[in-house]
Amino acid sequence: MVSFDNADRGTAEAEWMLSDRWARIPTLDVSRDLAGIDRLVVVSAHPDDESLGVAGLIARAAASGWRLDVVVATDGEASHPLSPTVAPDDLALRRRDEVVIAVAALAPTAGVSFLGLPDADLRAHADDLRDHLSALGTGPDTLVVAPWRGDGHGDHRVAGTIAAAVAAVSGAVMLEYPVWMWHWAEPDSPEVPWARLSRFELTEAESRAKRAAIAAHESQHTPLSEAPGDEAVLSADFLTHFARSFETFVAPPQSESLGAHFFDTFYQGSDDPWGFETRWYESRKRDLTVASLPRRYFRSALEIGCSIGVLTERLTARCERLVAVDIAEKPLQRATERLRDEPSVRFELTDATHSLPTGPFDLIVLSEVGYYWSDDDLDGVLARIDAALTPDGVVVACHWRHPVSTYPGSGDAVHAALRARPGFAVLASHLEEDFVLEVFVRPPARSVATRAGLV
Repeated sequence: MVSFDNADRGTAEAEWMLSDRWARIPTLDVSRDLAGIDRLVVVSAHPDDESLGVAGLIARAAASGWRLDVVVATDGEASHPLSPTVAPDDLALRRRDEVVIAVAALAPTAGVSFLGLPDADLRAHADDLRDHLSALGTGPDTLVVAPWRGDGHGDHRVAGTIAAAVAAVSGAVMLEYPVWMWHWAEPDSPEVPWARLSRFELTEAESRAKRAAIAAHESQHTPLSEAPGDEAVLSADFLTHFARSFETFVAPPQSESLGAHFFDTFYQGSDDPWGFETRWYESRKRDLTVASLPRRYFRSALEIGCSIGVLTERLTARCERLVAVDIAEKPLQRATERLRDEPSVRFELTDATHSLPTGPFDLIVLSEVGYYWSDDDLDGVLARIDAALTPDGVVVACHWRHPVSTYPGSGDAVHAALRARPGFAVLASHLEEDFVLEVFVRPPARSVATRAGLV
């Protein structure tokens, strides 16, 4: 659930401030950039997220007369798992009290909701968070702010993902705020979304209110006791990141491919987060995918986005050689273990938006992966597929059709792009409400019966 250690020293605030990138970061102007907004909904994965990441904006919204709701998903009861002095239930109550004090210092009339969902296991209760946010009735007059999805903490990813999905449906404006990124990342880290950052400059009164709000969370920045296991979670060095004269927000991606960090984080909470091994929906879809192959055997195949290798295992019976690639290391390890006794399969850690294994291939399988790519990256991958495909080659593509706000693309858009390429012709198409499955060959497309001489 967490890809960093809060006990590490982390990146010094001075190092962040020395970066010349700040000069190119635009300022978030409320009257200009948020014209028409008169409501703020703040989503916190844990008590204190709201004070660290967005306290200044809360104070500004309150002074401007906006309606305010602060939604705290978990009680943060897992912040001290080895504490010998404070039980998790008691710590949860204490942290709720701290939120009430902190928010009162920023916006005395704000509504505060405590959902009490399990700390460090928010993914399993994402629907509860979604239902609550949806019930708030956000709309185009609302700014929703939530933890940045790339923050390195599983609960932050879930909170940001759900908030973004609800905002997309209701038409609300969405911004995200980093918390732990300042600790584990460095200014030149590729994960830092500099191109989507903006600075929100604080007045002195807002800075004072923010300091008071952070101070209210004593359970996190002060040891619970002198006993081992009761150490402060938030170090003095870490808190310097939030003593700035500005707050930082991340705009949602417009069309940016999801990279390795997204999938590495996603697989932290589960070995099979999509239920490939357990859902009959997935089993049926695999049956249809394999049944759609227009030849009995293929000489050399490529599977892009193999995940834990469940479909890969089915493909081996139809392929003399198979190369299966994925962008994330953890699922590849499971796929390798699954097929450790199958010599015809080779696994590679590969980002398809950068390169593909050397072909040629007479079968390329693109299953549930194309919507993770931006339009430009999708075009690039399809061009590589076209170049790697043999003259008698087959491309099988299968994708989920329902919209997912965190994905830059959609299944229908992926298949529209495949259909638009002159090097591909549709041999077969299976369309359901949930997914689309299509088989592409080099033009002209000749049916299986035609090639077999039956017609």
